Amino acid sequence: MNNHVSPADLSDHEPTVEERMAGVNDTTRSALVSTMLTPRFYTTDFDEMDKINVEPVRAEWDVLIAQMKSDPNRGHFKRNEEWEDIDIDALPDDLREEFIDFLVSSLTSEFSGCVLYKEMKRRGKNQEICELFGYMSRDESRHAGFINDALKDFGIGVNMGFLAKAKKYTFFKPKFIYYATYLSEKIGYARYITIFRHLEKHPEQRFHPIFKWFRQWCNDEFSHGEAFSLIIRSDKRLMEGVNKYWIKFFLLAVFATMYVRDHMRPAFHKGLGVDIDDYDMKVFRLTSEISRQCFPLVLDLDNPALHEGFRRMERINRKVMAADAKGGLTGKIAKGFWSAAAAVNFVRMYAIPTKSNTIPATSRLQPVW
Repeated sequence: MNNHVSPADLSDHEPTVEERMAGVNDTTRSALVSTMLTPRFYTTDFDEMDKINVEPVRAEWDVLIAQMKSDPNRGHFKRNEEWEDIDIDALPDDLREEFIDFLVSSLTSEFSGCVLYKEMKRRGKNQEICELFGYMSRDESRHAGFINDALKDFGIGVNMGFLAKAKKYTFFKPKFIYYATYLSEKIGYARYITIFRHLEKHPEQRFHPIFKWFRQWCNDEFSHGEAFSLIIRSDKRLMEGVNKYWIKFFLLAVFATMYVRDHMRPAFHKGLGVDIDDYDMKVFRLTSEISRQCFPLVLDLDNPALHEGFRRMERINRKVMAADAKGGLTGKIAKGFWSAAAAVNFVRMYAIPTKSNTIPATSRLQPVW
């Protein structure tokens, strides 16, 4: 049975973080790690978010809220007899390790959304925005709990209540939350649906039943992205002026992070029977196509310099990881050098011209891919 995240999971606790840290497993510890590549937990200016006015997108907003209120996936996240036939130990060691890393990363991402949306609902006064975040928190809670069920098959479920208390939080201005979360939801949809469609054609490569749940699951991600698209479109200033530079920054940062992270899981992608580079570009192109609904620009995914920038970022990341593993003064100096090299490479990629986009009159899309 899928375990939802209850309010009790987020309630105050008496033991200190240090005391409880001693009692959590390695999986929970890995979910707590905060790096440039791991999903983060966010907080923001909730009073500022209360000022969102959805009147400019009222017609589309009401349709979306009605859809989310109907809760079309309320019965989807339930295990069946297929989960009973999983032989975890039969997976090769490298595949099992990388699959676990994929699940932990996905859980952390889903649960970070749950925590952020729940907090907005709790602290906000704008009833329409609070209603939206209540629905999204509900969905992300189901997703995180469902992934945790898969981890429990390995005997390594994540303590999500502890994670909410102990994870480091990053403050983002509301507009940065809109850009980053919009892209996170839409690229999440693109990733899940690309894997789902591939395994529809190649069911023999579906090494775990959780992949069968990806279509309805990613439709939730799609709806959440639609909501943030409408929030962005409700204020034209978020799509104009200096904010175009921020949109470009987040597009590049999200794509580069996915590229590097995916190349850290070669056995996982080999197990699925997908070429990592081909898969990533399919996801980038789909995400770019979708993002035209509210972004005035898209990255030039046909530019060879951008492709080389992604590859260079992946090579630099390996140097950073090696330096970190080496430790000591020499490792620290090397890590600093290669981290600076990553920043320089990002600036070079940022300088690559983008393609302009004319934002359409209406925003709403359907998950037809």
